Amino acid sequence: MNDMWAEVPRLLADNRYAVLGTADRHGRPWVTPVFYAARGADQLVWVSARDSRHSRNLAERPEMAITVFDSHAPVGGAEALYLEAVAAPDQDPGAALALLNARLPAGKELTGDDLAPSGPMLAYHADVRRHYLLIRGGDSRFDNVTDARLLVTPPNGAG
Repeated sequence: MNDMWAEVPRLLADNRYAVLGTADRHGRPWVTPVFYAARGADQLVWVSARDSRHSRNLAERPEMAITVFDSHAPVGGAEALYLEAVAAPDQDPGAALALLNARLPAGKELTGDDLAPSGPMLAYHADVRRHYLLIRGGDSRFDNVTDARLLVTPPNGAG
């Protein structure tokens, strides 16, 4: 349902944290929350410590899953965006920092000194391959009793 696509950029803009799902080379899963910024609807950026478990996992296995949601939503009022993506260190860390800093409060901005090679973190990006929306059980627009995920695609020329 392409008419649902408008929810994707809205959810990316309305939320600040994403949960990254990664796995190591043996398939052992790991999830972690990160502060993120979106580059359009098809790419997310964040910074993480180079030696964090999810960063090590991404170095071995770049495929990942991401969930964006508001953890303060009341029960029955949740909205969520599920993403399938491939991640890597960002090739333009300065641009990634600019996107992140635009979302950070004054005085909390990141600098180039926070990033490798002198700093402890790397800027990462995830290239999104598929977008899914949470459809709550009983949603009058759908014939579903339980919560479901709906694959959504951009209208021609959007993204």
